[in-house]
Amino acid sequence: MTETRAGELRAIAREIRKLTIDEIGYLGVGHIGGAMSVVELLTLLYHEHMDTDAKNPRKKDRDWLVLSKGHAGPTLYATLALKGFFPLEWLHTLNTGGTKLPSHCDRNLTPGVDMTTGSLGQGFSAAVGVALGLRMDGSGKTVYAVIGDGESDEGQVWEAAMFAGNGGLANLIAFTDYNKQQLDGFTKDIQNLDSLEEKWKAFGWFVQRVDGHDFAAMDAAILAAKKQGAKGKDAKPSMIILDTIKGKGCDFAEGLVSNHNMSFGMDQANAAIAALDAAALDAAAPGAAAAKER
Repeated sequence: MTETRAGELRAIAREIRKLTIDEIGYLGVGHIGGAMSVVELLTLLYHEHMDTDAKNPRKKDRDWLVLSKGHAGPTLYATLALKGFFPLEWLHTLNTGGTKLPSHCDRNLTPGVDMTTGSLGQGFSAAVGVALGLRMDGSGKTVYAVIGDGESDEGQVWEAAMFAGNGGLANLIAFTDYNKQQLDGFTKDIQNLDSLEEKWKAFGWFVQRVDGHDFAAMDAAILAAKKQGAKGKDAKPSMIILDTIKGKGCDFAEGLVSNHNMSFGMDQANAAIAALDAAALDAAAPGAAAAKER
């Protein structure tokens, strides 16, 4: 990936992050922490890798995205709205009466949402089932699935992992949002996942680990996953473990242990959005790149 393209994607990610903060702030409460940590991933998937059609969201010959950590739905909604799946104005209806944008993803309500998720672990099992179905149909399309590190406490995740690994479901590329936190605290203190790479390898997956906020690193990992998935009988499903920061880019949430689900209003949201814009201007200022290298 060129630096120019990475810069374009960073700009898109900033808009998605701003829309998500605004969306949750307008409602007054939401899962800001885990929504922020997947912004770069969803930006990369929808603007670089996935074959989708905003005018025909259910077209048969498409790639699928299963956001198993469905509480990050606000980021997916912002991503889909920016791509034209539905009007941006819908974002201010998040989780209100009659909305098409519930707190957790629902394929029966939201254009572009491929799978209903939210009960942790179940979305990942569904992704495995979709990948199996596409392979049986002879489809060359890919299923992308996103799970959380807290979600990985669920036994259902590992049952699905075992089935996919044994079945060689190479059309499945999954990501763990490894932000090291879950609802009640740090994952290491609740259910220590180390060594996460070795666990997935033991279940028969092709495993990589990269910075989940670095577009070039994630892009290279996805390309490597696709290359590995073309190895015929030796192909495996892929797990890309993303080192991320919960609350990334939202100045009042990043770094807080309590940022899983927070109450905040538009004053706080607007201040955080202004801070993102100011940081972008600083980064674009003449000499900024040279100063960063010094």
